[in-house]
Amino acid sequence: MTGRDPKTLITIARSGGEDTQAEPLDLGARVRELRKARDWTLEHAANQAGLARSTLSKIENGQMSPTYDALKKLAVGLEISVPQLFTPPQRDQVNGRMTVTKSGEGSHQATATYEHELLADGLTRKQMLPYRARVRARSMDEFDGWVRHDGEEFLYVLTGVIMLYTEFYEPVEMRRGDSAYYDGAMGHNVISLSPDDATILWVTSLV
Repeated sequence: MTGRDPKTLITIARSGGEDTQAEPLDLGARVRELRKARDWTLEHAANQAGLARSTLSKIENGQMSPTYDALKKLAVGLEISVPQLFTPPQRDQVNGRMTVTKSGEGSHQATATYEHELLADGLTRKQMLPYRARVRARSMDEFDGWVRHDGEEFLYVLTGVIMLYTEFYEPVEMRRGDSAYYDGAMGHNVISLSPDDATILWVTSLV
């Protein structure tokens, strides 16, 4: 396809490391951590959840698997949703990562219709792919059909004037400071209406 190929960009962004299997969550430890984060005693937490103290103790120590009803009571008592019981605490995940991309130092990928500069290229396993694009196209005729890809996308106009074409909406003229958020699976293309190439910031989710 002529023009931007998000799947190629996503592959580039994800390279540099093998996928790893997530460690199974210790539900008992998670419940205990949530309770202690609230500075609750075992008895107080059990009362909040409407469970026997002994039942909560067994859950925290991995001596019994709670029923779904017990999970719902725990979630209500802890004032969270059931899925949050199974969400690892943030500090157990990779955090504190940062990378800085100086102007012009991104990874460049050029096509006939766009010139991309991948930002934060030094980080692997990103949840989103940010890149700046110089829009060379001046007509939809320069594209070989719609661009489509998984995930959602955010577009922000940095310089110039563009026309955003999408599969299900009327074309939208956009100027510096304008932005759009849309489903990447919906066909979309961008052309520049400016005498000079317009520049935009694209952020594509990698999920």
